[in-house]
Amino acid sequence: MQLFLDTTDVTLLKDLAATGLVDGVTTNPTLIAKSGRPMLDVIAEICAIVEGPVSAEVAAMDTVGMLDEGRKLASVAPNVVVKAPLTRDGLIATREFAQEGIAVNVTLCFSAVQALLAAKAGAAYISPFIGRLDDHGANGMDLIAEIRTIYDNYDFDTEILAASIRTPGHVREAALAGADCATIPPNVFQDLFKHPLTDKGLELFMSDWAKTGQSIL
Repeated sequence: MQLFLDTTDVTLLKDLAATGLVDGVTTNPTLIAKSGRPMLDVIAEICAIVEGPVSAEVAAMDTVGMLDEGRKLASVAPNVVVKAPLTRDGLIATREFAQEGIAVNVTLCFSAVQALLAAKAGAAYISPFIGRLDDHGANGMDLIAEIRTIYDNYDFDTEILAASIRTPGHVREAALAGADCATIPPNVFQDLFKHPLTDKGLELFMSDWAKTGQSIL
């Protein structure tokens, strides 16, 4: 499964990308607002750090506006993926982008039939929001599994990008459910490395090693 970081913090991104485990980045208007910087500058800098797909979201709500903004965003760097909302206008724009060779991440998906429409429109990625579904009493992982089945039934190329990830458990469950990618906040990404038994085991190994008085070098 590909792992994307959901962030516009370029300093943190550089650090985590150095692990070699970051496959891409997603952004949204909220993260851009928090950065306090011009959007195009932020996207350009992120694209220079990460070779993989970088999702940049349109702000327009009408098809014509989305197409104008999406083309502008796509011109920033070859790895930009235009992010469009799962609305009627958004899917019309997605189909046009797909015909122009511009990859689209269709966001704010909350049902399997929405995901079906996005795939038919030619979306490169569909972003089901797991955490937000959980907040409303649904099971976000059920949606991932439903989308996986539908896409496999019809050989759609659209990749399932699990979003609204809250915990390492979400990452595990999304991988088990068949998601192609997950976009993860930096703090959750860093938690993926951790387990108390790993820490305990290392502490024991290092204690025993110190008693030998040896040095490998």
